[in-house]
Amino acid sequence: MIEIKLRDEHIKLGQALKAAGLVGSGLDAKIVIQDGEVLVNGEVETRRGKKLFGGEIISFDGEEVKIVK
Repeated sequence: MIEIKLRDEHIKLGQALKAAGLVGSGLDAKIVIQDGEVLVNGEVETRRGKKLFGGEIISFDGEEVKIVK
């Protein structure tokens, strides 16, 4: 599992996917999120700007990313 440590109060879902290296660009993140390929805490999330505050688990393409405060 990949861990992303928050530097600020939150990180947006698209930024988190990019920071974890699961997508190559913001555009790639937008596409996979809008296509319903990304789960946050087991639920499909289609909002690229969804704010993550820590404790969430993102699942995409067989990988999991934990957002850590």
